[in-house]
Amino acid sequence: MPSKFLAAPGLALLLLLPGCAKKPANAAQPAPEAGYVTLKAEAAPLEIELSGRTTAYETSEVRPQVSGLIQARRFTEGSIVRQGQTLYEIDPSLYRASVAQAQANLANAEANRAAAEAKAARYKPLVAIEAVSKQDYTDAVAAARQAAATVQQTRAALQTAQINLNFTRVPAPIGGLVGRSVVTTGALVTSGQTTALTTISRLDPILVDIQQSSVDLVALRSRLASGGALPSGAAVQLLLEDGSVYPQTGRVEFTEPLVDPSTGTVTLRARFPNPQNLLLPGMFVRARLVQLTVQNAILVPQQAVSRTPRGDASVLVVGKDNRAALRQIKAERSVGDKWLVTDGLAAGERVITEGLIRIKPGQAVRPVQAGSPTQRPANQAQAAQGASAR
Repeated sequence: MPSKFLAAPGLALLLLLPGCAKKPANAAQPAPEAGYVTLKAEAAPLEIELSGRTTAYETSEVRPQVSGLIQARRFTEGSIVRQGQTLYEIDPSLYRASVAQAQANLANAEANRAAAEAKAARYKPLVAIEAVSKQDYTDAVAAARQAAATVQQTRAALQTAQINLNFTRVPAPIGGLVGRSVVTTGALVTSGQTTALTTISRLDPILVDIQQSSVDLVALRSRLASGGALPSGAAVQLLLEDGSVYPQTGRVEFTEPLVDPSTGTVTLRARFPNPQNLLLPGMFVRARLVQLTVQNAILVPQQAVSRTPRGDASVLVVGKDNRAALRQIKAERSVGDKWLVTDGLAAGERVITEGLIRIKPGQAVRPVQAGSPTQRPANQAQAAQGASAR
């Protein structure tokens, strides 16, 4: 009797097993969805980033042109000065006296000239009647000419004295930002001294000296000469030391025609507007510029490219019969968020960018445009509907 009761549950378990049986292992799996982009030939500007330093557009060291004591300083250190503005005043006493003396000498010379010319004029009719000798007349004419020359000499001396008097007011040779003063009131300065009184820098616009490897420059010119690329504009963007982008755009003015033997670099000079004096001479900056544009370039999204530990690049493309095919490529530099492919791909090919984790080379895929909403195949949808009905 107990054995019958024990057999009943086992029989019930056997009856339930067919309903729990698994699906066949060889049931057809749907092809994975592969989002792709169709490649096209396009122009690709190649941007480079180089180091550089700022330098003033103009710099002038202010030095005295006459000797004397500094009576006054007429500017505020670190301020903006205009061209011709008086910066220093030198004691003008001696130079005013020199001007007065030169004026007196000129007056004396003019008086002597008048007397000599009058004498020569009186001798002229007398020599015709032989009232005076020809030699006396000749001497009188020569004395009048010498007196006229003396007038010119003294007038030049007066001009020199007036110029030296004007030099007692030391003006700003250029407009710009003036630095600190190295002399104070009462200091003795001399004409031709080597020490500058102060320095003025014109900072708007400002220059940036950019260093580029001579090897890269030769490669650039060779690429332009071989065709397939065009020279780009001279626009330059600056990155400041804190990583921020300078709001003004500059332009390359020229490339220095020589290589620095100590660094192996060539200097490119760019000019930038600097209305707020944000850039100061000597600052380290990074310059971004486009030197050439590649024509008919093939650009591939970076997420589509995988690399081996050795750096070899490859992509999956949608091949014949909608099967994924592995393609080895050459991609040595990026352009924005894409890789520039120089070998291995052509315009019109479909490169897989989405669903790569589920796809293997040679596997059948269901290609869709990258970015399209996910769509399930019909048999998968029917299976899902059947499951919900049960």
